[in-house]
Amino acid sequence: MGRAGRSSRVGALGVAGILAGTVLVGCGDGGSGDAAAGSSAKPGAGAREEGTRAVRSAYDRTAEEDTARVKLRVRTSAEGTSQTADGQGAIDLADGDSVMSLTVQGQRIEQRVVDQVLYQKLPEGRAPGGKPWIRIDLGEVAKQQGAGDGSMSDPAQSAAYAKAISDEDVTEKGTATVGGVRTIRYRVSLDVSELPNGDTLRQQVGPTLPMDVWLDDEGRMRRQQVEMTLKGTASPRQSSGTASSAPQQVTVRTVMEFTGFGTRVEADAPPAGQVTDMTGELLEQGERGQGRS
Repeated sequence: MGRAGRSSRVGALGVAGILAGTVLVGCGDGGSGDAAAGSSAKPGAGAREEGTRAVRSAYDRTAEEDTARVKLRVRTSAEGTSQTADGQGAIDLADGDSVMSLTVQGQRIEQRVVDQVLYQKLPEGRAPGGKPWIRIDLGEVAKQQGAGDGSMSDPAQSAAYAKAISDEDVTEKGTATVGGVRTIRYRVSLDVSELPNGDTLRQQVGPTLPMDVWLDDEGRMRRQQVEMTLKGTASPRQSSGTASSAPQQVTVRTVMEFTGFGTRVEADAPPAGQVTDMTGELLEQGERGQGRS
């Protein structure tokens, strides 16, 4: 694959997180038990400014490595139940293409992302249409969600994401060893209104988005954890107006770890004859959900 400019790489790095948080069926455990406890004293202004600069530049520094191995855990919780998806593979940080193996509820799923299209090979007997692979156009899904055309890979989105971080939003939480590498952990609270399409996003996740990042001595991201509580919509039977009829909320926690920078990534779309396109069905489900009262 040809190398894109730095801004494109930053956009692709953002894609990795978005995919983990909104496409996978499941969600990630915190996985931060190895983090050392941070000091209880409030850091000074200089320390906060240094932390803010480090977090803002982390996307650039990581994406400059071009490719990486990625490991993730995504955990989704709703109505007292939870589901976990674990995955590992490799990602091209220039364009977001990736190859990954997922395990969801004990079943293995092969996943590829090629040119902003998601392909998943489901367990035998689970795929629709008698074909082994399903296809979802992530760009079309992003449009329906109000993210705009192609915004999942728009470099401006990730740039604005970093710029939305102020000195008050970043707190150093101590050190941790991630994948055998010493890192510094930062807690970040993003003001959702400052992000692109912030009004739409605010309706879905609330005013702030909590995030933790673990950066190595070169300022590269080694781990990222994002937790979102998505506001649900009431089902048709939930119409009494009582507390029990409150719309369902879904909490998604995604943990991603990056290692093996510079690893080779080969992501190819499966043969067309083996693929069932599920984009339309997914969009219809989303429209029905948005239409509920």
